[in-house]
Amino acid sequence: MTAPITLQMVLLLGGYLALVWGLAQPMGRWLAAVADGAPTRLRRVEAGLFRLCGIDATREQGWRGYALSLLLFNALGVVAVYALQRLQAVLPLNPQALPAVAPDSALNTAISFVTNTNWQGYAGESTMSHLTQMLGLGVQNFLSAATGIAVAFALMRAFARQGTGTLGSFPVDVVRITLYVLLPLSFVLALVFAGQGVIQNFSPDVSARLIEPWLQADGSTLTTQTLPMGPVASQEAIKMLGTNGGGFMNANSSHPFENPTPWSNLLQMVVIFLIPAGLCVAFGRMVGDRRQGHALLAAMTLLFVIAVLGIMAFEQSGNPKLAALGADTAASALQPGGNMEGKEARFGIAASALFAAITTAASCGAVNAMHASLTPLAGGIAMLLMQLGEVVFGGVGSGLYGMLLFAVLAVFIAALMTGRSPEYLGKKIEPAEMKRVSIALLVTPLLVLIGTAIAVSTDAGRAGLLNPGAAGLSEVLYAFSSAANNNGSAFAGLSANTPFYNTALGIAMALGRFAVIVPVLALAGALAARKRTPRETVVGNAAALPTHGPLFIVLLVLTVLLVGALTYLPALALGPVVEHINMIH
Repeated sequence: MTAPITLQMVLLLGGYLALVWGLAQPMGRWLAAVADGAPTRLRRVEAGLFRLCGIDATREQGWRGYALSLLLFNALGVVAVYALQRLQAVLPLNPQALPAVAPDSALNTAISFVTNTNWQGYAGESTMSHLTQMLGLGVQNFLSAATGIAVAFALMRAFARQGTGTLGSFPVDVVRITLYVLLPLSFVLALVFAGQGVIQNFSPDVSARLIEPWLQADGSTLTTQTLPMGPVASQEAIKMLGTNGGGFMNANSSHPFENPTPWSNLLQMVVIFLIPAGLCVAFGRMVGDRRQGHALLAAMTLLFVIAVLGIMAFEQSGNPKLAALGADTAASALQPGGNMEGKEARFGIAASALFAAITTAASCGAVNAMHASLTPLAGGIAMLLMQLGEVVFGGVGSGLYGMLLFAVLAVFIAALMTGRSPEYLGKKIEPAEMKRVSIALLVTPLLVLIGTAIAVSTDAGRAGLLNPGAAGLSEVLYAFSSAANNNGSAFAGLSANTPFYNTALGIAMALGRFAVIVPVLALAGALAARKRTPRETVVGNAAALPTHGPLFIVLLVLTVLLVGALTYLPALALGPVVEHINMIH
């Protein structure tokens, strides 16, 4: 029996985290500068865009105005992406002459990409034209990421400011985030990916002759293979940087045209965490205490390491039923051992398990291995990372503001237990703020559990199941966990491109995004208007809980785990846990 955790896994995880923490520092400094208004020397670049769009960069918005602008902007995005899909048959850049996308699938996809979920119930290379991929899905990859970062900026300003009713300007934030952060980084990344072998062209699909003909199950012989073409490198860059995750290809980052080498695989994994980690550093700089940002980053890292080691251990241990049948599942010089089902041989178990943890922790949804093939408990951990609220680094922006909600909750709980004053960063936390926090934290669990219950109790929901029993429940639970938490990955064992799932998952994605953002902005508005206790007073006040040390980091981690465990434990026990018991007995 092979060791559950190998030296390769430890070195890979350690090197990866060193890169993330190292890059988070300069990224955080730049994000803080953009949140403060961008360096003066760059203002001329944005001035023309503001004039063209009719944006007054000097006018700030209260939380209601900020939220209204955000909702209207994203509603227009849904309409635009839906229209492109429905009209793609008569629009240019459609070399495969693909027909219009079905109405229910088009609406689901439009909501998916606008909400930064990127759930895909279709095969991209055989469903979407090049124009739809670029002008519809690619553009929304930028704008949905900018929306999430803008909300994080608004909440950071709320903690930094005092006695004001404004949070900034949503249109200004979106322009600056896109112009100064997402576009330049994506341009560089696209060039690097293309250099690694990711394709970038406007060609129609290519038919290649097989070296050896393939005998199919029906007795016919296959002599050619269709190779999909398209502008992949440019979409791959923002797909990872913006924690979007929607692949140009149906196989996503397990496809060699999207992820051709171990170096491209490592770069994709690092890029996923780049902005979420950087935002923690930016938060510390914005509130004037860098220790606060590092405390959040440490809490995220601790949760992540626990999850990664769990997935790696279960995957390397493999399936005992295969060993009982005489299969050699031990690692050796000739084989990796463990569970290699559903994985690319060029990545192996360590890189695949790490990627699975990263993409479900970061609200990205890209995959380089099929999650349906993970061992039951490894898949359960990946599912739980989403169910925790996508706060273990999380999506760009959404990870930070989600973790800040838990930080406020942790401070409030600690105050009730110890009799201390419920304050966070000098801002007193009162019942009104806790109501907003509670609403934001309860939305996604309700969507996940109610959606799963409806799906497994109706004929339309059960019709999409490919596996019975606990495995089928896990598939449905994973789908709603992914949709409501705006992740987008799938177990790939559920036929979800049906009117029922396109509608139900579309509702979960929309509410999981905007029914959380609105309470977050309401919380930000209340905190921005509140006076901030001077730092000297907070440090010297024995009644206030310090929020930058190891004690608070542990308290924050336990709060996240307890909320997730208490909410989802019964459902997980009926799904992945039962699957695991069936596997070992």
